[in-house]
Amino acid sequence: MLKDLTNRADVSLLVHAFYSKIRADKEINFYFNEMISDWDEHLEKLTNFWEMNLFGGKMYTGDPLQAHVKVEHNFSGKIGPNEFGIWLNYWAQTIDELFAGENAAILKLRARKMGTFIYMAMFNSRTKESLQ
Repeated sequence: MLKDLTNRADVSLLVHAFYSKIRADKEINFYFNEMISDWDEHLEKLTNFWEMNLFGGKMYTGDPLQAHVKVEHNFSGKIGPNEFGIWLNYWAQTIDELFAGENAAILKLRARKMGTFIYMAMFNSRTKESLQ
């Protein structure tokens, strides 16, 4: 029987397992591998982000929307709903493989919401540029 996420170690396991799938996926891995030069640092930052998102606290510092707008500009507006769908499917799949319970469900829901916010920020930056 799977347990729920209860601490930072659980979040770290999730983040590392998830990104190992992302890095291996032939359809979207280049978006990540091209932009991320220090995977250890990035995984630590994302562990901080999801830990804060789930348990509270102030460990994460950064602006995920701005970071993803930068990725959007690097790839000239080529990231779309398909790429977000792949990301989200891996997230849910990895959670379901490792955990079960209320916090696992919360992280799936929050990832869907975060994906929507990030995609809209990327799309809006694309729209603003095209109007200029």
